[in-house]
Amino acid sequence: MKNLNGSVASIDAEQQLAEYRNKTRAISVIGLGYVGLPLALELAKKFRVIGFDISESRVEMMQRGEDPSEELEPAAFAHKDILFTCDRAKIREASLHIVAVPTPVDDSRTPNLRPLLAASATVGKALKVGDIAVFESTVYPGCTEEDCVPVLEKESGLRFGADFTVGYSPERINPGDKEHTVDKILKIVSGSDAATLRVIAGIYGDIITAGIYEAATIRVAEAAKVIENSQRDLNISFVNELSVIFKRMGIDTQDVLDAAGTKWNFLPFRPGLVGGHCISVDPYYLLHKSVKLGYDPQVIASGRRVNDSMPAFIAKELVQHLLKINKNPKQSKVLMLGVTFKENVSDIRNSKVVDVVRELMEYGVNVHLYDPHASPNEVAHEYGLTMIDEIGKQYDAIVVAVAHREFRAKSLDDFRAVSKDALLLFDLKSIFNRAELREGEEVWRL
Repeated sequence: MKNLNGSVASIDAEQQLAEYRNKTRAISVIGLGYVGLPLALELAKKFRVIGFDISESRVEMMQRGEDPSEELEPAAFAHKDILFTCDRAKIREASLHIVAVPTPVDDSRTPNLRPLLAASATVGKALKVGDIAVFESTVYPGCTEEDCVPVLEKESGLRFGADFTVGYSPERINPGDKEHTVDKILKIVSGSDAATLRVIAGIYGDIITAGIYEAATIRVAEAAKVIENSQRDLNISFVNELSVIFKRMGIDTQDVLDAAGTKWNFLPFRPGLVGGHCISVDPYYLLHKSVKLGYDPQVIASGRRVNDSMPAFIAKELVQHLLKINKNPKQSKVLMLGVTFKENVSDIRNSKVVDVVRELMEYGVNVHLYDPHASPNEVAHEYGLTMIDEIGKQYDAIVVAVAHREFRAKSLDDFRAVSKDALLLFDLKSIFNRAELREGEEVWRL
């Protein structure tokens, strides 16, 4: 890796690392959400950290030792050398700047780089000669150098390579996972030159017990991240399509997958709703870049189409089941359990459960939405949907859409108690034992 202009590349990496370790240099983390906050707190065990977020209310919570995302306990904030702030001027006190902001897609499924470019502008205004900017946000290959660096140069008045350098280290946070925490996940790192890579690898290496992998280039690191979730998306789309096919054959998909899983090299993917801010979003970044380069990806796009079609498929199946038992969908009441994008988290971003709810409402079904982990205010603000405070009774059908621990703890008797007639349960996560069904009852699953 060769520096563009030659002056910053000659920095003494070991000297810089020593200064970070003795806290004469500080690290800033821009964006304190699911990714940035755990990383900032982990860094603050060994380094002086400035945690920046544009939300005053979130910063006030973190200053009190509270995680706005409800992922971390108060103890995680104790004895950490970290300053939480909304003051952009404070960022200038740092020499290494880590950007960890969301990279969503817009309504047309085009990458929305506004948060990333805004964060780049914030860092650019704080950049000094010799500083390093590291990006963790998921992007398409080339984004760091082609989109972010020009913003850094414009806002700082400095030259990339001559005055400052950059790196890319993709986030691998898994919300709700208490086992694979940030320090226990192997970290990919990359830098725009060898000395920068040495500093970045040294900083992350001090906090990541799982180890460091040095990617050949920044673009390689960016590509590695974006294909991780694209691969999962494609595998899930395959079993989702199998579910649609097997329903027409009268075959239970889970039974088929269990049988096929007896072969040692069969991959244990399961059908389901694919939402959230990673698996259902990242492929669009790769698609976008590919199309710009003149190639129209077939496999990736096909996987996205299949997974995006599942809410409509589920809603149609539920309506058909209501009709089969002589119930008018427009006079039916359905209990929807779960709205977050995955189990045991409060994150509702890009929830595909919402799509199921809206599809059912298009059929005239009265849907009661309940989730003990989701914020009713956030659901109302983001999706215009009202949640119920407690589960009622007399439901014509029940949908377990998210495998929250509270729902896993329930039995079929719990659902029978709130059902109007014979139990009709749509078990989207395949939690419950169909062998416990009584005559006239049905548990439907993907």
